[in-house]
Amino acid sequence: MRLLVFGQTGQVAQELQRRLPAGVAARFLSRAEADLADPAACAAAVAGAEVDAVINAAAWTAVDKAEAEEAAATVVNGDAPAAMARAAAARGLPFLHISTDYVFDGQGKAAFRPDDPVAPLGAYGRSKLLGEQGVRAAGGNSLILRTSWVFSAHGANFVKTMLRLGAEREELRVVADQIGGPTPADAIADALLVAARAMVGGATGGTHHFSGAPDCSWADFARAIMAEAGLAARITDIPTSAYPTPATRPPNSRMDCSALKTAFGIARPDWRAALARVIKDLKKDA
Repeated sequence: MRLLVFGQTGQVAQELQRRLPAGVAARFLSRAEADLADPAACAAAVAGAEVDAVINAAAWTAVDKAEAEEAAATVVNGDAPAAMARAAAARGLPFLHISTDYVFDGQGKAAFRPDDPVAPLGAYGRSKLLGEQGVRAAGGNSLILRTSWVFSAHGANFVKTMLRLGAEREELRVVADQIGGPTPADAIADALLVAARAMVGGATGGTHHFSGAPDCSWADFARAIMAEAGLAARITDIPTSAYPTPATRPPNSRMDCSALKTAFGIARPDWRAALARVIKDLKKDA
């Protein structure tokens, strides 16, 4: 199987590079080769690639910055994936795209299903929703994989931030009224590889959810990070109102991932086991 992957330095793209199985070749496009701020260039990259499937593992992920720069975020998260998907559909290539829990309003306590109504709270969520709509409108065989709270040993993420602050401070005040599933980037990479192979073989994509288990609060996630890393920093629960940000975060990021298990045999990963791997990797590289 030959893959064209948009993204090179992001968390999922790096894990895809690390985890390519035997018999799978992939070309990872850097921003210099295909800038998502230029949707036409992205479409041209798909049109000219001799591959079996296309994965978009690149995105505008600066949630707060999107509030001030929504037009730019919309091109990257909305227009570019749509252009990729149209180019893939024109060639009959499966297209796999990562989306987010931010397309929902985060209300209630029930896990969101893929077919639940969407109602993003901010610019980032709106930009990602437009991307989803564009991918579906392209008419090809596409997989939209919504995920949440991504972490790994690469790039910037909550785990690495907590490790840094936990080594510097005695107490960390962490939001406790936002609930979701921390999702290891390596598990997302594996899920994309499994789904891509199935879709190349004729399986239908669709919109699916994929997040780590069990669901928890950011504060509980932080406590697990401290315990796994052997750090003594005390975690104090605070409400979202005590930590204002430009972008509104969904209070409920629980996602029902059962459809993905039924369609592709992909189960929710245990983020606690992944956290141990990530911290081990970070200590090894320190």
